[in-house]
Amino acid sequence: MNYQLAINEISKLFNSNTNSGEVITGISYDSRLVKEGDIFVCLIGEKADGHNHINEAENKGARAILAQKKIISKLPVIYVADAQSSIPKLANYFYKEPSKKIRIIGITGTNGKTTTTHLIQHILEKNDHKTALIGTLGIKETTTSDYYDSKHTTPQASDLQRQLSSLVERGFTNLAMEVSSHALALHRVDECTFTGAVLTNITQDHLDFHLTMEEYTKAKLKLFNMINQSIMKNKFAIINRDDSSYDLFKNTVSKDVRIFSYSVKNKSDFYGYEINFGLTGLNFKLSCPEGEYEVLSKLNGLFNVYNLLAAIAAGYSEGIEIKKIIDSIKDAKEVAGRFQIISNEKNPDSPMCIVDYAHTPDGLDNILKAARQILKSKNKKGRLVCVFGCGGDRDPTKRPKMGRIAEELADVVIITSDNPRTEDPKQIISDILSGINNTTGIIVEPDRKNAIQIAVQKSAKDDIIVMAGKGHEDYQILKDRTIHFDDREEVKNALETIKC
Repeated sequence: MNYQLAINEISKLFNSNTNSGEVITGISYDSRLVKEGDIFVCLIGEKADGHNHINEAENKGARAILAQKKIISKLPVIYVADAQSSIPKLANYFYKEPSKKIRIIGITGTNGKTTTTHLIQHILEKNDHKTALIGTLGIKETTTSDYYDSKHTTPQASDLQRQLSSLVERGFTNLAMEVSSHALALHRVDECTFTGAVLTNITQDHLDFHLTMEEYTKAKLKLFNMINQSIMKNKFAIINRDDSSYDLFKNTVSKDVRIFSYSVKNKSDFYGYEINFGLTGLNFKLSCPEGEYEVLSKLNGLFNVYNLLAAIAAGYSEGIEIKKIIDSIKDAKEVAGRFQIISNEKNPDSPMCIVDYAHTPDGLDNILKAARQILKSKNKKGRLVCVFGCGGDRDPTKRPKMGRIAEELADVVIITSDNPRTEDPKQIISDILSGINNTTGIIVEPDRKNAIQIAVQKSAKDDIIVMAGKGHEDYQILKDRTIHFDDREEVKNALETIKC
């Protein structure tokens, strides 16, 4: 017997018996992972439609179905207009509104989300706030623990609410969470109650999904509108004063939300100046509401100054003394695949290599400029070598832009494959080359392993090699399969081939 219920009547399934005589005990949107007692949500994705997998869900013990198309099922069915936007309501109810019991800081923006999130966790944990992290690399419950459950930068709503419930049950008081534009547009964080929202920057990315920069920005703005609706005490918004979208985001925030700006170019609440870079890290002076301070960090690059400023502002917003925050970040380490320096300590003649996730025009620009700063601090002889490609089945308009940036900022450019997916790697490379004014001297090697070998073999000890695009990823997605591939491993192997 089917039941057509509105989403606000979901309690009938959770709190009273279904026709099978038992209540719902879980939520699943993947028929392969359904457990006995689950309600199965028929999500419609890019490649699969959950409505086509009802039988599998039934056979695995599902006790109810949430659908947006008419279906035939022996189980109770909840019909909704949009399953994607309904699942957060369902999950929030099922897990008893966990986000209201933990202080969540959401970090959104094109670049810098991962490092900023890690820095915020580091600062809060160092100052006795039991803080977890959710982001691109997965869930991290302490700064020294391993990651787990890495599927999306921001998990699907049912997974996210389950994870929040688990954190609350185990006594976590804070959470630093990356909030992607996809997650905002696809309702993954709907029903979450945020305490703070941080904007890193807005530059071109994900136009294959959002289609326009206006829609991309609109998705990011949603987080700040959610802060306006939050019931949490001492809620706040932290916005990059140097980003062109600053005024738009600032004006979105309501008067009951504390706003803090950060910058290295314009006077702001958290202003970094007299910035210096070296082989062992960076330092700068900080002007903030509590006065002037000296900041030291093992991180490097101007983009990390921004990340540090955002994290410092977040720590301050949570009531931590500035001196304690600054002391906390002195030992904060680089994040895996984010400006990660790899060298062969046994061979002083090997070049310095940097592996980074930069896969956007702005990201590549930032990483190459940061490497150039280190190169200047090392010597005046070394060259900057850039190895990069662009992902297939993604926004093709950024490819020529990245080619142009590499040509302008690097001394040696080696163009290779990233994750080509279903596209022809040669076509992707051709798109990149179309943005380069003079292709003479540009090295093209579609095989990424060979490209890394060439870069290392052609470089001297005073050079710096940047491997951009894949960062922490330990795989490469090809047309017909996914293979193990890790830039960090390949760089280490290539460095070992250099003779002392």
